[in-house]
Amino acid sequence: MEPNFHALRKEFPVLERKTYLNSGSYCALAHDVRAAFEAYMEDRLLVGANWDVWVTKNESVRALTARLLHAAPDEIAVTASVSAGLNALASALSFLGPRNKVVVSDFEFPTNAQIWHAQEPRGARVVHVPRAADGYIPVENFAKAIDDQTLLVAITHVCFRNGAKLDIPGIVRLARAKGAMVLLDCYQAVGSIDIDVKALDVDFAAGGMLKYLLGTAGIGFLYVRDAFTKSLVPTNSGWFAQAQITAMDITANRPAPNARRFEAGTPAVVNCYAAEAGLKFLLAVGTPAIEKRNYALTGRCMQKLEEIGWPSITPSQNERRGATVAVPSRNSGGLSAELMKRDIVTSHRDDNIRASFHFYNNDDDVDTFIAAMKELRGSFSPL
Repeated sequence: MEPNFHALRKEFPVLERKTYLNSGSYCALAHDVRAAFEAYMEDRLLVGANWDVWVTKNESVRALTARLLHAAPDEIAVTASVSAGLNALASALSFLGPRNKVVVSDFEFPTNAQIWHAQEPRGARVVHVPRAADGYIPVENFAKAIDDQTLLVAITHVCFRNGAKLDIPGIVRLARAKGAMVLLDCYQAVGSIDIDVKALDVDFAAGGMLKYLLGTAGIGFLYVRDAFTKSLVPTNSGWFAQAQITAMDITANRPAPNARRFEAGTPAVVNCYAAEAGLKFLLAVGTPAIEKRNYALTGRCMQKLEEIGWPSITPSQNERRGATVAVPSRNSGGLSAELMKRDIVTSHRDDNIRASFHFYNNDDDVDTFIAAMKELRGSFSPL
């Protein structure tokens, strides 16, 4: 049975005042998530230090994230950010042998390139896979870069610049044929489409809670395939990464036997409250239904952009796009500001305006955006 999306809109008060098309930057705030923040404040006022509850919240986020990704809780590290998770992973890898290449794409968010370039003094060789003439990066381009010297293929799921989705199964097959590991940065995808890390056969996956997962900033996750949770030992560590957190042992590093070894210090407690509420809300709606709705909304938006003569640069095929529609502009920042004056919340990257949809959007949001874009075309469409 399809969720009642009309009723679900009422859970996001910003939608009463704004056409909110910015979930790829920061999600709309749900009543449940706001209540979770307030619950944390109440706990602080009534109890003060409530560590038993706080640790339980952190473990709840771990279990819910595992459910979302179709993984096991022991394969999930709850991190402060994607950067924290990737730095922990990088610290566990060796680049001293002949297999020292890290393959990234030109679609990456800065984090998933900068961190691997930061390993170059440790012996890493970072190779970028370029776009083709049409702006997309086909599997054939990855085939030219992935070889027997490749240690890791670190790729985004959906590009934050243009909304394009890479062919992850095809890239994974290439990596497997050469014995390379695969890291999936799914920040711009998770929560907007259904993701099964086991079906995708990736070794690692990283994301955060502030976009399509309905939570907040300052908390993320790192999925680590069970086969690597004991064989990889991060040198970026902390007391919550230890096998016995309460041991307070200062004589040695004794990492947890599961993905918690990729964590570090004290959890971001208030963020756990928000992330737990957001994940529960999202899972109750169901990511398969969310994926279907997002494809319908983005497809409608792209079709109407074509009709007004201002087409998107986002690939039209479902298998090649996420929940963001990117539209080129001669002044994307100015266009975003003009849309905001009309109570339409978007974002911009490079020379593109980004309209990022989620299940709480509807056809009226699409039509409002298109009407404004038609009005502004003369001033902001590409020359």
